[in-house]
Amino acid sequence: MRTSTRIIKATNKIFPKVEHPFNMQNDGKTTYARWQYERGANTIACYAAYCTPEQMFRGKQVLDMGCGAGGKSLYYASLGAEHVTGVEIVAHYEAEANALAKELGLSDRFSFVRASAFELPFADGSFDTIIMNDFFEHVSEPERALREAVRLLRPGGKVFINFPPYYHPTGYHMSDAINMPWVHLFFTDRQLIDAYKELVKGLPDEADRLDLRFSKDEKGVDQYTYINRMTLKRAKKIFAALGVKLEYYHEIPLRRYFAPLAKFPPTRELFVKMAVCVVGKQDLKGGGRA
Repeated sequence: MRTSTRIIKATNKIFPKVEHPFNMQNDGKTTYARWQYERGANTIACYAAYCTPEQMFRGKQVLDMGCGAGGKSLYYASLGAEHVTGVEIVAHYEAEANALAKELGLSDRFSFVRASAFELPFADGSFDTIIMNDFFEHVSEPERALREAVRLLRPGGKVFINFPPYYHPTGYHMSDAINMPWVHLFFTDRQLIDAYKELVKGLPDEADRLDLRFSKDEKGVDQYTYINRMTLKRAKKIFAALGVKLEYYHEIPLRRYFAPLAKFPPTRELFVKMAVCVVGKQDLKGGGRA
């Protein structure tokens, strides 16, 4: 076992365990879909200063990009959406999403679609509201995904984007197994991959976790492809490159008492919990389908 893995395992005894749906599901406490559903209000709260939940969802055709197990999609449906379509590339989430839809009596207002965010099987102008919740930091080509989202917007429609920046304490997205905050500032990708594989070894969903986070390069070596290392600075460059004019932008600090650090340029990326953006229907540079 690598020295770095031993150190990371030791820090798991020091730092408190982060509540994570994968672990809660393994412990029989809840399903991933139900966990998402119960936290749907947290996503909506990000936009409270801009609009109401009714304005976002009531009577609307909604697209939830990167919906996971569909729990938040179903929460949006419960707020009065005419129909919510959840798009996801992970196949095994479909059954879980549809099971919760049936349990909640929302099957007639929810559809799960397995497709790439870069070329979705919908006509131009199909949706009033498009949600990118915890999606922008995962998709391999966020520019293409945003261009596709704008294509799908109806006039007057909105794309709602919120994401934790890469240098967030759990921005490396391994907190289901590694408790240490900002762990990615102290260890290399190779060290973190090895430690993660060791920590999830023997779990009931070990294979699913590894498939979700890693892919092989041309030499057969594991690469961490679960995130794209999205930062606040990079997101703004993407918007500028596409000619996007944000209708709303806000950065939420980790804690109220961290607000000064979340505004101070040298520490901003470390202490912002969530970037919140709203994009309207507009012409993007380059035009056309993603």
